[in-house]
This record gives sequence, structure tokens and C-alpha cells, in this order.
Amino acid sequence: MRRLSPFLGTALALAAYLPACSAPPVADASWKASREAMVRDQIEARGVSDPKVLAAMRKVPRHELVPVSVRAAAYADHPLPIGHDQTISQPYIVAFMTEALALRGDERVLEIGTGSGYQAAVLAEIAKEVYTIEIVPALARRAKGDLARLGYARVVVREGDGYRGWPEHAPFDAIIVTAAPPKIPQPLLDQLKPGGRLVVPVGTSTQELTRITKAADGFRQEQLLPVRFVPMTGEAQR
Repeated sequence: MRRLSPFLGTALALAAYLPACSAPPVADASWKASREAMVRDQIEARGVSDPKVLAAMRKVPRHELVPVSVRAAAYADHPLPIGHDQTISQPYIVAFMTEALALRGDERVLEIGTGSGYQAAVLAEIAKEVYTIEIVPALARRAKGDLARLGYARVVVREGDGYRGWPEHAPFDAIIVTAAPPKIPQPLLDQLKPGGRLVVPVGTSTQELTRITKAADGFRQEQLLPVRFVPMTGEAQR
């Protein structure tokens, strides 16, 4: 795959956490226009072309999944703090990683690092089943509530360390990791179906967004994009 210029993924949080609004989402033409501009100027313009991914990015109300304090910048071209030293990745990175999974629509997908729930919502607009794990209890609870409030019943949220995946629901057609481990966790590779794809940022000071495909004769690895994500915590650091 061709190399692209570096774009920031999930970076260190930049502001204190304020709770997200618990009010029901309000249909607002200005938010829709912001999403359209986001897709046109940030995502399509950088080469993301999968119609399913573009449709999902146009539909998911990103502003409903970020703290009120940063809601005005929900569709801006950079990460946003969501509290607990975590961020929501910039829209382009979310779209790029989703496209890299090559989803058709009938897949079972595992996400490691729920965060705000935004990436899970985008996945749920395409995939059949989405399972997502978040190691920060407060973020897991908030994402679970927000996803339920927005009607994403196909997303199952679990609080815990995602290093060992979710064996009870394995194997998965696709796995996406939204924090950077120093090396690729073997349990996640083990939980891929034949032909399954794992998209994960790998490294410490220098990180590469990497796609692993499970082939009949082993695993095929591709480096996709230089990125900067928060470190994967828990067992990954041990």
C-alpha cells in the first residue's frame, strides 16, 4: 500500500474531562453539514473511498460522543480529549482504520480501546456484530450509556484489559486496536478467522499503523501509516 504523510491518531489528552451531555440527540442541520464537510475535506480528499465507510462517517453523530467542553470541535481535523488521559482520534484516522479492515457488512468485529465509543459506532454502521473492550472503567460506562442512548444495540461493551481479546466471542473477522502496544499481542492474532484482518498501531516512540491478515500459510503484515497513539496499558506493558 502506498505511504501517506503522517497524521496524528489518538494522542495524549489535552484538557480536563467534562461529562458528555446526557440529553437525547437533537436533529440539527448544522451538525449534518459539519459531517458532510468533514467527509469531503478530511476523508475523501485524503483517499478514503469505500462507500460504506464514507456513509458511516456521514451518519454517526460524533458530537454526541465527545465531552460538552470540546463539542464545538467535534468535526475538526485533530484528536480531542475525552478525559482520563485519553482522546478520540481525528476523523481521518477513524475512517482510514475502518477502511483498512475491508468490511463487507456481515462481519463480527472486535475493538480494543472503546474510548468514547465513536469508532465502535462507525463499525456498527457497517458490521453485523461489534464487541468492544475498554480498560478505563469510567470510559467504558460512559461509552456503553452513550451507545445505548444513540441506538447502537449491536455494540457490546465490556470493561477490562483487551490484551487477551474476547475469547468467548472469537473468532473474529476483523480486530481493530486503538492504542499502541509495543508489539502485536499474540492472543489477538489467535482470535482471527482465516482471512481475518487485524489493524493496530505498533511501537513506542515511533509507531506504525499495521495490518495483519491471517492467511492459510501464516500471517501477512503490511505497514500502512506512521501514527501517534496513546500506549496500550495493562498486560501489554508487562
